[in-house]
Amino acid sequence: MISSFDFVVDRVVRGKLWPSLAIWSAEPYTQAWREFGRHWPFVVPLRLQEYCEQHGMPINTYNVNDNFPNTAFYPIGLAFFNFDIDYFVLIAPDVMSKLQQRLLRVLFYYHEGDNPERIKARLDQLCHRHNLDIDCYRFVSSNTSADQLPGFAYFGDSELWYWQRNRDINALPMHANPRHKEFTVLSRLHKPWRATVMTELFQADVLNNSYWSYGAGPYDMPDSENPIEVDEIPELRNNIRRFLIGAPYTCDNFSSDQHNDHSLIVPEHFNDAYCNIVLETHFDADQSGGTLVSEKTFKPIKHGQLFVVAGPPGTLAELRACGYRTFDSVIDNSYDEETNNTQRWLKLKQTIKTLQRNLPDVFQQCYEDISYNQQLFAQSKISRLNTLHRKLYETC
Repeated sequence: MISSFDFVVDRVVRGKLWPSLAIWSAEPYTQAWREFGRHWPFVVPLRLQEYCEQHGMPINTYNVNDNFPNTAFYPIGLAFFNFDIDYFVLIAPDVMSKLQQRLLRVLFYYHEGDNPERIKARLDQLCHRHNLDIDCYRFVSSNTSADQLPGFAYFGDSELWYWQRNRDINALPMHANPRHKEFTVLSRLHKPWRATVMTELFQADVLNNSYWSYGAGPYDMPDSENPIEVDEIPELRNNIRRFLIGAPYTCDNFSSDQHNDHSLIVPEHFNDAYCNIVLETHFDADQSGGTLVSEKTFKPIKHGQLFVVAGPPGTLAELRACGYRTFDSVIDNSYDEETNNTQRWLKLKQTIKTLQRNLPDVFQQCYEDISYNQQLFAQSKISRLNTLHRKLYETC
């Protein structure tokens, strides 16, 4: 029997579910349809609908006055979770009545990696305010720690999102020919921890023969925004200031809009460098103990490149859980198990320096696994959707 999602929606326009709670108005298949997240209350079209359509998971839609199954959800897609918004007060009275009667649940769908525990505390507070049972909602998060909370479910949105955004773009072909560069290290948006990592790589001569970039950023660095303890590393604070003064650093001719277009890549960044040092979205995932694997990691996977990841602990473990190979027999990946942020970076830096000594040979040793990853990424994601379906419905 094929699983399906049952959604109660406000309306369907040209085949697309209208974003629940939206004030902004736009037509599907237009640029404006992608701009809901810029407008209060920052809800967006449901990404999950696109994934289901692309990978063969049926969706059944109902009006609130229809005779829908008691396992149905009222889906709310979030651009970001705003702690100042009372989402339940924005729900239409007829839908709210079904929630109060326990005939319907809200499904929040969120593709970011904010701390799920903090989000749950806020939503439970709102439930009490509106005399709703805290079981009246489910929350899908891209933070792996979501699976540890009742009513929450982890879903690796970025894998399906990058697959969707690039479905018409062929993966770069694998090749075993010599490459001109050692590493690819791309960082567009400034973050204090990224500035720390890039400065360290710069000082360690890792970037000398690499494709690398770093966007401009502020020269002041509040320690509270940096999970790496800068003063534990001699001269690092001054080195970061000097590094940022020289920014931006570029390795392509893309415009800002082109950098935001995830269907575009510079081919040589992937097929002319041996290893991608991925600077992920988070380094500690909002103090949650979980991780988020973004499109930044799936780019080298799709395009046939060796990689290591500067990100939260457990990032490689999550990739393994998804079936990807992380080259553990060749590369020292013990950094992924280190929960102390500063020590994790220092261990990763040592791994990178060790790799640098013999990158062509390491690449050849990992060639079969790199190819395997590329093929796995290209496959249907129906199994991911079935897993999410099971998580959401097994407790309804």
